[in-house]
Parts: sequence; structure tokens; C-alpha cells
Amino acid sequence: MHPILTSVVLLVLSNVFMTFAWYAHLRTLSAKPWIVAALVSWGIALFEYLLQVPANRIGYTALSVGQLKIMQEIITLAVFIIFALLYFGAKPARNHVAAFVCILAAVAFTFLPKN
Repeated sequence: MHPILTSVVLLVLSNVFMTFAWYAHLRTLSAKPWIVAALVSWGIALFEYLLQVPANRIGYTALSVGQLKIMQEIITLAVFIIFALLYFGAKPARNHVAAFVCILAAVAFTFLPKN
């Protein structure tokens, strides 16, 4: 598989774990002390790092560090939007959609030729 595609797949999976680690406790552990939520989140985040580190190492063979970061941010937002819709039932507002479009534009500018 191409390094960029491999990196994207691993980053998507990594971000699923990251998003659950960062936000799922708000719904599922809200009655527990924050330390319980932190420990559970750290346990989930371990799997995020087990995917994210190789994703960045593989991606760096074909992309610059700036391109990797921008790609990571758009993946993070895409995963978060899906998570917020499905897990929390959130409804995106127009300004959220506009912000996401601006970030997509940043991705496009990052991958343009350097001329």
C-alpha cells in the first residue's frame, strides 16, 4: 500500500481512539471522579499512540512534516464531526461548516506545488 494511504488509514484509526479518549467520558463517566475518567482515557489513548506513531513515520517517507500535520488536523476534525453526530447527537451549525471548509482549503494549499 502507498505510504500516504497507509498513513491516512492509520491516522483515521488513531483518531477514533483519540476522540473516544478525549470526549466519550463526558457522556459515559460523567458521574465518576475526574481521575477515573483520566485513567480510562489514558488506557484508550495508548491504542491511539500505537497507531499514530507508525502513521507519522510511514507518512513522513512521502510527505513533509507540515503536510502530515495538516492532514492530521483534517482527519481529526472529520472523525470528531462523525463522533459528535453519532455519539452525542450534535447538530453542526453553519459557522462550524464554514470553519471546516476553511480547514479543507488549508489542506489544499499545503499540498499545492512549492513554486
